[in-house]
Amino acid sequence: MSRRRVVVTGLGLVSPVGIGVEESWSALVAGKSGIGPITLFDASTYPTRIAGEVKAFDPTRFMDRKEARRNDRFIQFALAAADMAMKDSGLDMSKEDPVRVGAIVGAGIGGLGTIEDEHKTLLEKGVRKIGPFFIPSLIINLAPGQISMKYGMQGPNFSPVSACATGNHSIGDAMLYIERGLADVIIAGGCEATITPLGIGGFCAARALSERNDAPEKASRPFDKGRDGFVAGEGAGLVVLEEYEHARKRGARIYAELAGYGASADAYHITAPAEGGEGGARAVRMALQDAGVAPEQVGYVNTHGTSTPVGDVAECQGIKRVFGEHAKHGLMVSSTKSMTGHLLGGAGGLEAVVTVLAISRGVLPPTINVEDQDPQCDLDVVPNTAREVRVDVAVSNSFGFGGTNAVVLFKRV
Repeated sequence: MSRRRVVVTGLGLVSPVGIGVEESWSALVAGKSGIGPITLFDASTYPTRIAGEVKAFDPTRFMDRKEARRNDRFIQFALAAADMAMKDSGLDMSKEDPVRVGAIVGAGIGGLGTIEDEHKTLLEKGVRKIGPFFIPSLIINLAPGQISMKYGMQGPNFSPVSACATGNHSIGDAMLYIERGLADVIIAGGCEATITPLGIGGFCAARALSERNDAPEKASRPFDKGRDGFVAGEGAGLVVLEEYEHARKRGARIYAELAGYGASADAYHITAPAEGGEGGARAVRMALQDAGVAPEQVGYVNTHGTSTPVGDVAECQGIKRVFGEHAKHGLMVSSTKSMTGHLLGGAGGLEAVVTVLAISRGVLPPTINVEDQDPQCDLDVVPNTAREVRVDVAVSNSFGFGGTNAVVLFKRV
């Protein structure tokens, strides 16, 4: 069976730097940070009191009040991003075979806020006061489940869950279904909403977060010597993936081709990356091989780049393993987490949208807050200022706790 091509025809974003693709993209290109003091709960006693919150999010712009009440914030984000991506794609479900259209959307943690709220209800008011929508509101696969019900999508419907690699695994798995002829269209990506007392508290306990509370917009600083941990973010990023001929026949605008996917395990440590970024490097090589692309053809890497002391160095070492001399001469990399913070399960989805836009618009978003670049991260990290440059092939990296790695490769059509 011949391999079918997969293209991107729709984009949807809910992010700490904006609600919607245009608002988010404009902020990223301008180097604007979406990090600020936590307002979603009282974090005054926490070692970390900053995060990348989605500001002024009104779920009723995208769903009715009843639906909004019944769904955790992470599902609300997914439904909002799906609304944008579907409209952007111009896909008319009344003209599609619903069995050939699916939704593969994951999250790293799911409805943590709902769990916290309902546990409080249980303790204070008793078991009979637990809400009937408690379970459907918190389980991760209700993000794609709700999307499928809204649009009548009867094809593949599930949630990969792989911590911070979730979004890329969702997109890569969707690609495989379309390539194999098991679906024609799949909306895919990731979402997350864990800026909650327990969520932030847990990452504080793991000593994973930046404590630069006095200057929130400077706290996420990938590849900089002064980095001291990641900054939590929230939101959703979704892409509409479509079989190439199917998209052409309906006259869809094509942003880019999703041409490669790589997935690997470090098999090394629950939180630390493998020595020299070896596991992530294997996933990048796999994506290149899958796409039939030579390393020197890649112009841009949207890095995982979380702003952790160990993680950033390991990723840079892995990039040098894969790209060799090209890593020093010609390859550009950046971390948009410097502006959005880390969306965990939603990161890959957001960054896939960013990578696709970098190709289609000829602009690379910067890594902000690079004031004293770590010599161990000696790559062209597009420091502080966006760069107008044509890129034909771009890679997006996502690595997660448990040593799970997922890499997607996009190219100009």
